[in-house]
Amino acid sequence: MLKREDILIEALPYIRDFHDSMMLIKMGGHAIVNPEIMEKIVQDIVLLKFVGIHPVIVHGGGPEITDKMERMGKKAEFVAGLRVTDDETMEIARMVLVGNVNSKIVSLISKHGGKGIGLSGSDGRLIVAKKLALKKVTVGGIEKMIDLGWVGETESINPEVVMILAGKGYIPVISPIATDEKGNDLNVNADTVAGDIASAIGARKLVSLTDVPGVLRDQKDPKTRISRIAFDEIEQLIADNIISGGMIPKIMSSAAALKGGVSQVHIIDGGSPHSLLIELFTNEGIGTMIYNKE
Repeated sequence: MLKREDILIEALPYIRDFHDSMMLIKMGGHAIVNPEIMEKIVQDIVLLKFVGIHPVIVHGGGPEITDKMERMGKKAEFVAGLRVTDDETMEIARMVLVGNVNSKIVSLISKHGGKGIGLSGSDGRLIVAKKLALKKVTVGGIEKMIDLGWVGETESINPEVVMILAGKGYIPVISPIATDEKGNDLNVNADTVAGDIASAIGARKLVSLTDVPGVLRDQKDPKTRISRIAFDEIEQLIADNIISGGMIPKIMSSAAALKGGVSQVHIIDGGSPHSLLIELFTNEGIGTMIYNKE
């Protein structure tokens, strides 16, 4: 078992290597719904700031949105991992993401000595989006076109406000509510937003905190975790249904981030204590790393 001083020495090369770099942390799953897990993750992120890294947080809130919808007597619907968002669902999503989850994270950053500041995609035209096109799905052998409602896809990212805040010592906390050119709010998948913003700010890494230990060959067996996935292997893993459901947006955002210049993407279990620090500052791999072979 490593001594405390050995752990610190092991971390030193990584701290030195990542010093003054941008790092995008995407918080989702139990990191959002479990207060104890959220607080531990925020502690880790504040630590990153104090060792000279510039963390930027993008958060989701899917489980909380679903819970709120059910308490209001409304059933959540998903197509290809994306939430069908009508007018009422859009209001619930805005209330949960901007008014609840975002403010909780900012408050916790302050509690642990950091300076958090909450943003939505509408602030400073950070995320300009457009309504997602109709989705083709097959139901009972028949192809149908599904309108997802107020679901958006990114048209452009203006990273200026994020870069200014990060450079002044703040930790930006971004909720994935964007605005289109007509001023309509759009619910954009948080994994997609994370990948887009990571590319725009020149992030060294994108780390996605999820409810699973990474990409699994067998969804029921954590021991089948795939530790490393090359960019050109993604398409086949989707075709083989190893990557499916809600993991698809995570992987596609990872691919977009790699195309946009992010060096590596990590998908890890946010519920595992200090998984973020272990993944970044030790030789031990605990999730799935996605990379370009080049």
